[in-house]
Amino acid sequence: MISIFLRSLTYNVLFYVHLVLWLVVALPTFVLPRAALMTLVRLWSRQNTWLLRIICNVKVEYRGVGKIPKGPLVVASKHQSMWETFALLLWFDRPLYILKRELTRIPFFGWYTIKAGMIAVDRSAGGRALLKMVRQASEEVRNNGRQLIIFPEGTRKAPGAPPDYKPGVAQLYASCREQCLPVALNSGLFWPRRTFMRYPGTLVVEFLDPVPPGLPRDEFLARISAVIEEATARLVEAARQEQAQLFGGVPDSASANA
Repeated sequence: MISIFLRSLTYNVLFYVHLVLWLVVALPTFVLPRAALMTLVRLWSRQNTWLLRIICNVKVEYRGVGKIPKGPLVVASKHQSMWETFALLLWFDRPLYILKRELTRIPFFGWYTIKAGMIAVDRSAGGRALLKMVRQASEEVRNNGRQLIIFPEGTRKAPGAPPDYKPGVAQLYASCREQCLPVALNSGLFWPRRTFMRYPGTLVVEFLDPVPPGLPRDEFLARISAVIEEATARLVEAARQEQAQLFGGVPDSASANA
């Protein structure tokens, strides 16, 4: 475990040093088309995943890549760690995130989110702000062919925690009128929330069968929650067995994610 601690510490230091360096390198993209910025963001994402493999021995496996539709899309992903917030960018041409308005005020980082065309929402502004957000998101998807990446539970959930899918994802799906790609993963066992520890093993992301547009909201929400949770439980169980072989048992922090 001492080795894992030192590897985790090394990775986290390099992660933030790397982030600062890329924030500086990307400065010229403010006067270039958005595509230039996204090219650098994807390169940053790939390098972080590479560092995770080299330093922490976390291998990443993507399954079901052939199921990813082209063009406008709603992507509904399980959310267990910070990792997928940047790793999923690799698979979509024109990704779109909805984020808290406060994040756009962070020097450099926030400015880049604005340049990338992300949608900022003031959660304290009530229903009117949320309706505006839904309208903006649907226009970006339908009119500009973007891929809206959302986390239906609204926040990170530890592996095994009871699911809590919010109705907002169904509202966005109905408004966008495009198919939805469910995504399952087990990242929380390797990049747990609320700790800097990074545990070795095989992190798996699985793209599931797309859900066609036009389903009633309740049916849609029930469908994506069922398929995402079933696939996620399967991936988590397989990863726990792998960790049990590596450690003689699942590490407490990776298991609890407290």
